[in-house]
Amino acid sequence: METLKGFIDKDKNLARLLIVFVVVFAICAVLKGSLFLSVSNFQSMGKQFPEFGLLAIAMAFTLFTAGIDLSVVAIANLCAVLMAKVLPTLITPDTAASQATMMILLACCMAVMVGVLCGALNGFLIGVIGITPILATLGTQALFMGCAIVMTNGSTLGGLPKQLSAGINSNVAGIPVTILIFAVFAVFSAYIMSRTTIGYKLRMLGTSEKASTFSGFSNVKLYITNYVLSGLLSAVAGIIMLGRFNSAKADYGASYVMEAILIAVLGGVDPYGGKGNMKGVIVAIIIVQMISSWLNMYEGISNFYRQIIWGALLIFVLIYNYIVNEREKKKAMKG
Repeated sequence: METLKGFIDKDKNLARLLIVFVVVFAICAVLKGSLFLSVSNFQSMGKQFPEFGLLAIAMAFTLFTAGIDLSVVAIANLCAVLMAKVLPTLITPDTAASQATMMILLACCMAVMVGVLCGALNGFLIGVIGITPILATLGTQALFMGCAIVMTNGSTLGGLPKQLSAGINSNVAGIPVTILIFAVFAVFSAYIMSRTTIGYKLRMLGTSEKASTFSGFSNVKLYITNYVLSGLLSAVAGIIMLGRFNSAKADYGASYVMEAILIAVLGGVDPYGGKGNMKGVIVAIIIVQMISSWLNMYEGISNFYRQIIWGALLIFVLIYNYIVNEREKKKAMKG
């Protein structure tokens, strides 16, 4: 009991999220029974959440510094479109399997580099030019999406090498490859925020730019580093989307921006910066995926209502977090 109490006192938000996880899981299991608890449903969830989960982690990075990145989906789609344009020219039906694998890996590296450059542009606009994050990333969102639309002429790019889709959608010891990719980058992100000086500096920047400056930190470097990490994660999400859909388009995953913000806030990241951790974000990703899969089991609920549901849930979480924060401030003042 003392150990449990110590865990709750140490991270109250994570404890609340774990309770929400158990409650949501129980509700889904009771209402949909064997359909929700089936192995095929869990495998399906495992293949779906990594792409928007990575985008949510990317969004969380920027919220830690009291910023936001509205361009995450546009970066993901741009990287996917570039790969979809390049791969058919590099790989033909006569290409050897080993060579095809090498070409796919090179294309993935190219996509990641593009994502990093897009993130660096966001960081430059925010850290050097001084543009407000929401306006800077709104502008780059339009820029990146526009580039993807020009490259595709507004259509869907297909005809991709079968090795890409086969690799992304395969399993290793029964575990989907997409989950393994997500796990690597999720652990990497959690380590950065909780175990490195960069994570500490990003929190300091989110808490107060002036405090960060007086501490001797380079805010420009921190902004660029932060948005580069966001761009990198977005690029990886784009690669997963390309493999899962076996096609690329400029407007795939349009609803993911809302979901990414919802998950980051639900995970306990303060939109005003400086608070939260990646553990909560990871738990929130799974909670949102469970709710999404549960909603998919009701034929009467159209996908068009999904935005309304996510929007209402986001507003509820923001109000709830505000109430909790105000209570904690009052307790601190009394103490």
